[in-house]
Amino acid sequence: MDPILAAAALSVVLGAVIAFVFFKSYLLKQRSNVQAISEPELHSDPKKTSKPQHVPKKYHSKPHSHASDKEQSKRHHPLDLNTLKGHADSVTGMCFSSDGRNLATACADGVVRVFKLDDASSKSFKFLRINVPLGGHAVAVAFADDSSSIVVASQTVTRCSLYMYGEENPKKGSTDSNQQSKLPLPQVKWEHHKIHDKQAILTLTRATASYGTGDGSTIIASCSEGTDILLWHGRTGKVLGHVDTNQLKNTMATISPNGRFLAAAAFTADVKIWEIVYAKDGSVKEVLNVMQLKGHKSAVTWLCFSPNSEQIITTSKDGSIRVWNINVRYHLSEDPKTLKVFPIPLHDSSGSALHYDRLSLSPDGKILAATRGPTLQWLCLETGKVLDAAEKAHDGDITWITWSPKTMPLGNEQVVILATASVDKKVKLWAAPSVTS
Repeated sequence: MDPILAAAALSVVLGAVIAFVFFKSYLLKQRSNVQAISEPELHSDPKKTSKPQHVPKKYHSKPHSHASDKEQSKRHHPLDLNTLKGHADSVTGMCFSSDGRNLATACADGVVRVFKLDDASSKSFKFLRINVPLGGHAVAVAFADDSSSIVVASQTVTRCSLYMYGEENPKKGSTDSNQQSKLPLPQVKWEHHKIHDKQAILTLTRATASYGTGDGSTIIASCSEGTDILLWHGRTGKVLGHVDTNQLKNTMATISPNGRFLAAAAFTADVKIWEIVYAKDGSVKEVLNVMQLKGHKSAVTWLCFSPNSEQIITTSKDGSIRVWNINVRYHLSEDPKTLKVFPIPLHDSSGSALHYDRLSLSPDGKILAATRGPTLQWLCLETGKVLDAAEKAHDGDITWITWSPKTMPLGNEQVVILATASVDKKVKLWAAPSVTS
């Protein structure tokens, strides 16, 4: 073989070997580098990858999630079940029907709404709309006899009126389930104008005349901003009685659940109580002033009866709550007795005690709901301790609170419901907190 060709062939072979070794070394090195880069990504090496991965979460997910949580905690108290919307102005009054399945609201927009509450967890509620006569706005409501009739207090610039709306054509004995599920069409059954000497009505409350010889009809009490209180027959609109508190200015009045007593809170620290006396035929015979609750050091701002009508709970500007026994022999000059005195668990920034604006006692007589401004508290009536509280229950002052007389469906369970109304144009439904023994 030519020595030149042999040398050339040897050079090609050696060059190929060298090139093979070089590229093999290079590929192994690149593979090692790829593994070194990919391995920290899989194991989240904080030194190399924490910043690139954390930045998007920090500036996008986290602030949005935080704001959402903050907003939810503001709007959703654990006991807050639902909100009845649709009001165009401040909600000034409320009343549950006796079966607890209807809730009537009075609104400053001039409309009364009667909501059907088939389930407290419903996404929407059907309601009947009743427009009060032109120029007036509804200030208070109370059911008369059943859920198909309602008494409305309407205020105009020059007068205050009462209207009773009832079902236009009630169909007795109807078995049509679709017909029964519909709300009744309203028609004015009776009306009275320029009542209470043209003064505004502060409260409108109802009770069933079940005490003694009472005939079981609905009695309604209208309390004026002056000193007078009128009693009305719910179905007929007849005036059953009239009392004068003689205490400069009324705050509110209410009737005991059995229709026996009428009690009023006014400008002074004393609470006056009248007995509604029934005749043998079940009608109201007379209304007699029989008792006074004396013990508070300042004006009583609200009161409510116990479910058995034997006790009264009062709250005062003196910073206390009192529970009174009124089941006494007053005809033998026996005075009502103070059973309990609790300090109001509300204080201002300086530590001074505040007073409540509204009170309402649960149907079982164990939980006292109380409000001041937008704040709602649930108290144990046995101990006076706060069971739960919602500092911002509404976005404005609470104007009315009331318990449903019976439990209401909430999905698959039955719960006791508290309703609150406010100047924020909303009505809220709340569950009752548990009472620990």
